[in-house]
Order: sequence, then structure tokens, then C-alpha cells
Amino acid sequence: MLKSNLFSQIKRQILPKLSSQVERWSGAEIPTLYYSKLGAFQQIEHELPQLTVPYRPTPWLSNTHAHLLYFDMIRKNNVQLEYDQIEQLTMQDGGVTAIAWYGKHLPADTPTIVMMHTITGSPDSMRELVKDLHRYTGWRVALCVRRGHGNLPMPVGKFCLFGSPEDLREQIAHIQTSYPQSTLYGVGSSAGTSLLVRYLGEEGEQSPLRAAFALCPGYDLETGFDHLHRFYSRYMAKKVLKTFVHPHVSVWQSKAGFKQLIAQKELSQLHRSYFEFAGYTSYADYDQAINPIHVFEQIKVPLMILNAEDDPVCNIRNFDPYKDRVRELDHVMVVTTKKGSHCGFYEGMRNPEAWSTKLMADFLKLQHARILKEEKTSKVKAS
Repeated sequence: MLKSNLFSQIKRQILPKLSSQVERWSGAEIPTLYYSKLGAFQQIEHELPQLTVPYRPTPWLSNTHAHLLYFDMIRKNNVQLEYDQIEQLTMQDGGVTAIAWYGKHLPADTPTIVMMHTITGSPDSMRELVKDLHRYTGWRVALCVRRGHGNLPMPVGKFCLFGSPEDLREQIAHIQTSYPQSTLYGVGSSAGTSLLVRYLGEEGEQSPLRAAFALCPGYDLETGFDHLHRFYSRYMAKKVLKTFVHPHVSVWQSKAGFKQLIAQKELSQLHRSYFEFAGYTSYADYDQAINPIHVFEQIKVPLMILNAEDDPVCNIRNFDPYKDRVRELDHVMVVTTKKGSHCGFYEGMRNPEAWSTKLMADFLKLQHARILKEEKTSKVKAS
């Protein structure tokens, strides 16, 4: 009897306090939302309950660097997924891109998620997001692989760290031709968000992507690396050179900026000096053509953005200049969490899963349900 009372007291008084302390220590908080109360997201807090309860990070990943290490070095290498096909595409100028397909067997009218990968991403590095998004939605995924990524050949001396909107248009046109009955949605991860947002802004109301989700963007490319943690700056600069430059020296060595480029140690310096390799005559021309912030306000389809306040790569300070403006835009919503690191957002103890991917899937499914409802209403009115 005494033992039973003791256990009961522990359960009622001690465990809730302990749980509360663990949540505070791990950074569990309700997400902060930035959006217009009059635009496309005005009902979002009622439609997506996930946004009204705390995101509870995996306690043993509460440190931002541990979280990122788990995502980048452990999780990526342990996810098993075999793509249906990695289809190489030849662009109009002879360059080579690809589409990594997953879910090709699905019915023709199944929605397709058009995915844009990270700065040195590949089909292998994106397996977790592809697999989980397919699992949560049941939809087809088309990963748009950029020039030089995933060991693609480099027949034309041109690559862009943040992708080419022109190449993406050709890739999306191919996806539309392959599945003309499929409704398309966009997802960008890290550097892939720049390409996604740039494309959405340029396309405006003509965008074939009916809604989109951007995971951990850096916003303005001109200043986005200013707050990058130095370790990651050097690590990523080295990885960029290893991925795109060293394997194709015969292609690049004739360019005037080759020696300057391979001497760069910081990502910000590399970014400002490689414009010639992206096909531009000056950094100013490159920035005007690639930087998503120049067309950010022209987006006309629902776009949800997610950032973590402890992100050591795409620092939350990059978002500061745009907080007030986002609250005035009809089609853009930004969600921030206290923890999550860079593209991690894991929750759960034994087998952590990405909270962000569940949010992504629920948001896209919500938008698809709206579209189907609108189409049904239009048919009824027409009849």
C-alpha cells in the first residue's frame, strides 16, 4: 500500500515537473507564425493544428550542432530508398540535368511533388525527405537534379550553386509532359529554396506549381552567408569545390577566374567569385538573375516557409529585415521554431522523425483539398 501511494505521488507530482524541465531544456515551444490575417493563410491555425502546439525536439539533439550532425552524417546514410528511375535530360544549351522519380507507378492523376535539393545535394542525400514525403502524402516525387550534382556529366562549362530557373522550367515542362493529369506542388530544401522562390516569383500567377514549401531558406543571397557559422562556411566551400570544380578541371581551367575560385576558403567569398562559372559576366548580373529576394513579393501561390532560430547555416537573422513585410503578403507565411537546427527538426526519442516533413505534407494535402473543392464548385456552377 505504501509503495503504491509512493508511485502514485511520483506520477502526479514529480513526473510532470520533470517533463516540464526536459521540455524547457530541449527548447519545446509553440511555433511563431508570420502571415497576413487577410490573405491565403487566414484560416491556417484552425486547419493545421500542428502549428498551435509545441514542437518538441528530440532531447538528445537539443544542441544545434548535434542535431545537424545527426541529420547530415548519420540519418542521410541510413535511409534506404531505391528510385524508380533517374532520367537524364539534355537542356537547350547542351547541359545535363536529371529527374529522380519515386512513385512512377501511381495513377496518372496522382499529385506530383517537384523537389529542389540542397547546395551539394544528390538523389542519395535527399532520400529521407523523398521517402517520408511519399509516405505521408502517397504522392509521386520528382527530384529535380541540377547540373553537376549526383555525378552528372558536365558537357557545358556552367553550374549554379542555387540552380537555374531556365533549367527548372525545362524540367517542369518534362514532368508535365510525362504526367499531364497530375497537379504539381513544389518543395525546396536549403539552397533549393532559392531556386523554388525565384521560380515562383518569376512565374507569378502562371506558376504550374499550385502551392509550395520552403525548408530553411537564407532569404537574400547577397547577405545570406554573412551570419554563417565559420566551421560550416569552410566545410561547405571545400565541399563545393570538391563536387563541382575538381572533377571537371578540364572544363573550368580556361576561365579567367579559375585560380581565384579554387583558392577560396569561405563560402561567402566563393559565392561572390564564381559568377563566371554560372554563366554571368559580373556578380551584379548574377545576383539580379538568381537572387530570390528580388522577386519574393511577386509570389501568387501559397508558400509556407520554415526556419529554426538555432540554424547555424541559414541564420535566423537573415529573416529579420522581412518580418514586417511578410505580414503584409497574401501568399507567403513564415513559421519559426526555437530549435530544429538546419533541415533537421527531429522529434521522438528512439527513432526520431522530422516534424518538418509532417508539416510539409499536411500543408500540401490541405492545399490540394482546397483545389479539388474549388474545381468541384466550378463544375457545379458550369452545369
